[in-house]
Amino acid sequence: MVQRKDAGFTLIELMIVVAIIGVLAAVAIPSYQDYVSKSQVNRAIGELSVYKAPFETQVSVSGPVTNDALGYTPSDLTSGNAATPIAVVNADGSGHMQVTMGGNANPNLSGVLLKFVRSAGGIWHCEIDPAGASRWKDVFSPGSCVVI
Repeated sequence: MVQRKDAGFTLIELMIVVAIIGVLAAVAIPSYQDYVSKSQVNRAIGELSVYKAPFETQVSVSGPVTNDALGYTPSDLTSGNAATPIAVVNADGSGHMQVTMGGNANPNLSGVLLKFVRSAGGIWHCEIDPAGASRWKDVFSPGSCVVI
């Protein structure tokens, strides 16, 4: 029985493994970026929806719908600040709240407008305006929002 002293992988075997890892990375990285973008949109929508209840309270008492009255704290996913108003209320009770994606958000989302629109009857719906984001994909949108 002959014993082999040099054991290990050949150069061809190592090259095949590196090629397989490269193919997997080429497929996985874009998918991962899409998941990150979608989760950031969902998070920003969730953060904005928190202000619907204070908005309703201010409308019911005919109070001002300012950032202070809403208790607004800017998100690190948006480009706004505490001094930039996020809400508008009309005389008939309709109105909206909106923020612009930016800040620490994925660059694909920079410039996307997220908006909750309130009808005069108090019905809310979510709208997303991706016109400001050149690399927007419809898969980033949550099912509860309409892309306009």
